[in-house]
Amino acid sequence: MFRNRMPRYEVLSADAMQTLDGGWRRLLTEVGVEFMSDRALALFREAGQRVEDNTVFLDPDFVLEQVAKAPREFDIQARNPQRSVHIGGDDMTFGAVYGPPFVREGDVRRDATMDDFRNFAKLAQKFDVLDSAGGVVCEPNDTPLDSRHLDMTYALMTLTDKLFMGNVVSGVNARDTIAMSEILFGGREAIEQTPTSISLINCNSPLRWDDRMLDAQFEYSAAAQPVVLTPFLLMGAMSPVTIPAALVQQIAEALSGIALSQLIRPGCPVVFGSFLSTIDMQSGSPTFGTPESAIGLLCTGQIARHFGLPFRSGGAMTSSQVTDAQAGYEALMTLLPTFLAGANWVMHSAGWLEGGLVAGYEKFVVDAQLVEMLQHEFTPLEIDEGSLAFGAHEEVGHGGHFLGAMHTMERFRTCFYRPFLNSSDNYERWMRGGGVDTAGRAAALWRKRLDDYEQPPLDDATRAELEDYVIRRRAELGD
Repeated sequence: MFRNRMPRYEVLSADAMQTLDGGWRRLLTEVGVEFMSDRALALFREAGQRVEDNTVFLDPDFVLEQVAKAPREFDIQARNPQRSVHIGGDDMTFGAVYGPPFVREGDVRRDATMDDFRNFAKLAQKFDVLDSAGGVVCEPNDTPLDSRHLDMTYALMTLTDKLFMGNVVSGVNARDTIAMSEILFGGREAIEQTPTSISLINCNSPLRWDDRMLDAQFEYSAAAQPVVLTPFLLMGAMSPVTIPAALVQQIAEALSGIALSQLIRPGCPVVFGSFLSTIDMQSGSPTFGTPESAIGLLCTGQIARHFGLPFRSGGAMTSSQVTDAQAGYEALMTLLPTFLAGANWVMHSAGWLEGGLVAGYEKFVVDAQLVEMLQHEFTPLEIDEGSLAFGAHEEVGHGGHFLGAMHTMERFRTCFYRPFLNSSDNYERWMRGGGVDTAGRAAALWRKRLDDYEQPPLDDATRAELEDYVIRRRAELGD
């Protein structure tokens, strides 16, 4: 977990915020939001909101009353207490890529497997810059669809001792995640007192929350487990093409979902989610690392703070098919505003390729390097007598050099950040080493990290209870 004490980069004026405020209020009252769940509709109806078929027309003041019940900040416990995190305020928490059905290993692009899932979980454990492996680090297509969530959750719980994400494919899967969390942390009371997972609830934009996501939201919110209510906006496809229109829709969708969580369980933790990017208007393909998505991200941070909510946005996103220069600069185009905005929960921090269709091994390493470098860049500068180094000037004098100065000798091992992936060799030395490029160095590094991996300790009785649960539930699900 990284504490970002640098000033936030805010781009919206007071007039702009007021205009956006009028926009989301009008959207909720005149167009409404669809909730494809009888339970959700009943809660809104009982709370005095107008419901027509599946559409809820929300009173903005009622929504703000519900939003005010959500905590501004909260903790999530990891099974290793030293890995526990704080969501909100100045704290930034980083998780790996989420959801790709494919993986890329060097030049090979193929279906993701359970072995890949376990490998990425192990890599997330090995990179301290990541606070979590996430959830669906990749989709293991070689395991049964109905029960793969059990194997994935078991892997996250046993191969890492960090924060993990809950499965949200259905209410059933959410209940399994909660039950396994109770085994791991010692019962329902323990996980309700301090949450143990965080889960992504995506809006089916525009303006519809679907039944499967809502079923999962009901389970997690009732158990006091935080959910990230996230509009899924690709401007031009799931929202209008203009950034202000996308922001208004994002506010309306996120706040409507947050209001539902507070109706399910007042005071349960939530995160204002944002997944906002663009499409190629010639092909219709999603595009990432764009200037528009960066502006939207900066605006989202300011908007979430306006409502007093922690927020999720950003990551190391790219449309590139391989780990190349485009993958690097597009990832940085998203990661830099992520830090400038101070996002609290950052998904897709490592491994995202090809618009999220691919989890890349080499890209995972490149992204971890980027995040680590940005964490150093966003660490406030300490200015004191020692760092002013007046004595070094007295020692060296005019026209000399500082290589051998006492000030340098005392600090040379730690004075500059040393990246683990970069090459600063001269050309001749680089060629003697094989002339390996960044992707090649990343390939060697992730393999070495896996070779060096050691499974974090876990109580044998707890592990056995988890295994028994997975076996029993797999049989009950017919797999």
